[in-house]
Amino acid sequence: MKFAVITHIEHFEKNGILYSYGPYVREMNLWFSYVDEVQVVGTFSSKNPGSIDLPYKAKYLQLIKVPSFDITSVTQVGRAILVLPGILKRIYKVMLGADHIHLRCPGNIGLLGAIVQVFFPKKKKTAKYAGNWDPKAKQPWSYKLQKWILRNSFLTKNMQVLVYGDWSDQSKNIKPFFTATYTEADKKALPLRKYDLPLRFLFVGGLVPGKRPLYVLELVSELISKGFPSELHFYGDGPQKELLLEFITEHHLEKSAFLHGNQSAAAVAEAYTKSHFLILPSKSEGWPKAIAEAMWWGAIPIATAISCVPWMLDHGNRGILIKAKLESDAAQLEAFLKDKTGLKDMAQKASAWSRSYTLDLFEAELKKLL
Repeated sequence: MKFAVITHIEHFEKNGILYSYGPYVREMNLWFSYVDEVQVVGTFSSKNPGSIDLPYKAKYLQLIKVPSFDITSVTQVGRAILVLPGILKRIYKVMLGADHIHLRCPGNIGLLGAIVQVFFPKKKKTAKYAGNWDPKAKQPWSYKLQKWILRNSFLTKNMQVLVYGDWSDQSKNIKPFFTATYTEADKKALPLRKYDLPLRFLFVGGLVPGKRPLYVLELVSELISKGFPSELHFYGDGPQKELLLEFITEHHLEKSAFLHGNQSAAAVAEAYTKSHFLILPSKSEGWPKAIAEAMWWGAIPIATAISCVPWMLDHGNRGILIKAKLESDAAQLEAFLKDKTGLKDMAQKASAWSRSYTLDLFEAELKKLL
């Protein structure tokens, strides 16, 4: 089988081997294990892969390089107009020779793929929409356009669209799906947590405005001031790193807040086992893997009610839903922290739910799609 992937994910090369973003590659390698040839249409960087990147594994794999583009300014729109014909031509050529077309959305390249696939109604197709599928969510027009094309049964034929969450009033080709990090073999006993002080909080993700890492720091600082000695550990990197360091210095939190940067999956898993809580007050998410991973190890998630997060947390029974408003969130957490029995019960429920979504099950579902 010739398998075509259309994605916005950036690629790197080292010693003749292609690398890309680790969580994405881990999933794609499972798809690739069931096909003979893979062609990936995506962007490329001459930089070396980072610590969070992983190598592709496939019997035969070819990267069809396309330039990245954006449409957020007049200058960028002008450049996009120049590069679009070439990108569309390459996408069309790859789809023409493929037995199965797989789109990765949302993203600019995914949008072009969603448009071009219209011309291949008889080919078997899948699309993984890794963003927020909530029909009521406020999103860029390009995201809304992708969603409209993918669920339009007249334009999009012979395709299963994998989305996070179970939403009402959807077309027949929309399939509620999930993602996974761990296998059945990873189901080790949960660490015993007493929820004694100091408490250990964790943030896993990019240090970017959309994930609100500074708010996490403000929230834990507020809890410390309320008499809950705590540690906060950041795993991830990004443009807000310096902002966090400035806050830590200004508020004398050097012994309470720690930035570890990007770390291996094993190091992050160990951090989950040592932590009481994960805080992720994102503005937007698809299926936040950090939340599912934390729940697996019994770390209670504290998260904003966006995308499918309320469903993941069973509307507050498997985790704590916050509103990213400092005073009310701190007061809510203060009440939870005083109920150690309730926290232990919540951690057990979170882990039991997360451990039902294994890589073994994920791989079995992929085989059905192919």
